[in-house]
Amino acid sequence: MQPVAARPDSDPGHRPRRALPALCATQITSWGIVYYAFPVLNPQITRETGWPPGATTAAFSIALIASALTGIPVGRIIDRHGPRLFMTAGSVLAAAALLLIAAAPNLLCFTAGWLLAGTAMAAILYQPAFTALTRWWAPDHIRALTYVTLAGGLASTLFAPITALLSDQLSWRATYTVLALLLAAITVPAHAVALNAPWPRTRPSTAKVSATTAVQAERTRTFWILAGALTLSALASYAVVIALVPLLIERGYTTSQAAWALGLGGAGQTLGRTLYARLASRTGPARRATALMALGGAATVALALTPGPYALIVVLSMTAGMVRGNLTLLQATAVTDRWGAAADYGRLSGILGAPVTTASAISPFAGAVLAGPVGGYAPLFLALALVAFVASMLAYAT
Repeated sequence: MQPVAARPDSDPGHRPRRALPALCATQITSWGIVYYAFPVLNPQITRETGWPPGATTAAFSIALIASALTGIPVGRIIDRHGPRLFMTAGSVLAAAALLLIAAAPNLLCFTAGWLLAGTAMAAILYQPAFTALTRWWAPDHIRALTYVTLAGGLASTLFAPITALLSDQLSWRATYTVLALLLAAITVPAHAVALNAPWPRTRPSTAKVSATTAVQAERTRTFWILAGALTLSALASYAVVIALVPLLIERGYTTSQAAWALGLGGAGQTLGRTLYARLASRTGPARRATALMALGGAATVALALTPGPYALIVVLSMTAGMVRGNLTLLQATAVTDRWGAAADYGRLSGILGAPVTTASAISPFAGAVLAGPVGGYAPLFLALALVAFVASMLAYAT
């Protein structure tokens, strides 16, 4: 009799029912606390400690670089053994890292805390969740990925205002302590219990292309051009996320207003992701990537050139969020669209995601450093728009 673990993913009867809602909850919490709390708290951190903004942002960038480097081996291990162990351990490590950040007496300890947090990110954010859902839900994985990214898009909508509210009443250290305990309470049991299901050994093809091995895919020109396009697009879009709060503060808006604009941009991500399945059914991968990256550049230009009113800023932030939400799904489906799920999704996704995550790591630090020399955050946004347009041209070349 064939073991359950070897049965094909395409049989809905063997999908873990608890995994999808659990991953929705943990992605909201993990992204909201580990990622989106930082741009809200960073102005308070630098004000209360006297640490330079460039140095604190560099610590956050180090976390993202650590996540990129750790993501490749984590992807390979999850391909073989499943997500439960690493996602549970990642949740524990993330909570411990945030407690270290909260207690950091100096910049060195603060940076060490973020280094640990970055290692944890590789085990709790989108990449391992995408690997799990692609294996368990294929060939219906786009719907499962959409649900999880819809939830993830709510992370900033929910946690940016919560973080701002906590920081109004507490110090940044106490705020991070509360958030760390909340992260542990939600994500550790969810990963440990809901991901306890047989890990399928088969990898059915999920795209209308022949299944390709990881080595074959890595040798193609398309793979590396695609990696370049996704990397530049990530550089632009993540820099916009981190720089939006200081842009609005520079224009005279309050921290709370800036946090709400950032949070509502997350609502835009959720709205945009509801459209991705329809977009994917009507466009090819290259054309879809080209259009989305160009739209991201256009939204960034609009934010650079629009000082107000506040309602219009919120609309533009939501529009940029809609594009950003689709770009997340674009990256999640890039491997299966072109090479199928048989090509060791976790490994290929990790390799493709490493430069993307590295770009997202560099972008906050680069934005903080370059804002002064280029004349402020509005000119910085124009430069980021140019990067997005270059990415769209590379995507067209695929």
